Amino acid sequence: VQLQASGGGLVQPGGSLRLSCAASGRTFSAYAMGWFRLTPGKEREFVAAINRNGGTTYYADSMKGRFTISRDNAKNTVYLQINSLKPEDTAVYYCAARPTSDGGGIYAAQQDYRYWGQGTLVTVSS
Repeated sequence: VQLQASGGGLVQPGGSLRLSCAASGRTFSAYAMGWFRLTPGKEREFVAAINRNGGTTYYADSMKGRFTISRDNAKNTVYLQINSLKPEDTAVYYCAARPTSDGGGIYAAQQDYRYWGQGTLVTVSS
C-alpha cells in the first residue's frame, strides 16, 4: 500500500488542522493505521492509532484530548484532527499502515508498522 499524507501547513497557536492520509489499493480495511510525528531535536514519537474498522482508537498520553484519529474505509483515508494547536506541536506528521488479520489490533510501536507515508509538515507559529 502507498500512503499519501496531506493537510499540514502553517497555523497560529490555538488553531486546528485536519491531516489526511490517503491509501492506495483496495484492501485499506485490512490495515491498522497510526500517526506519528517527528519534532526537531527529538525522535519520532507515537501520536495515535486506530484499528481496522475504526471502532477502537488509542492515543499517547500526551496527545489525549486535543488529537482525534478517525478513518473512512470507503475513502481509503485516515484522519488526524488536531485542536488547540501549540508551538510544540510543530512537527512532520507521518501516517503508517500495518496489515493485520486481527480486527481489533491496534499498535503504538513504530516497528509494528510496515508502510509509511512521506509526512506532512505542521508549523504552529504566530
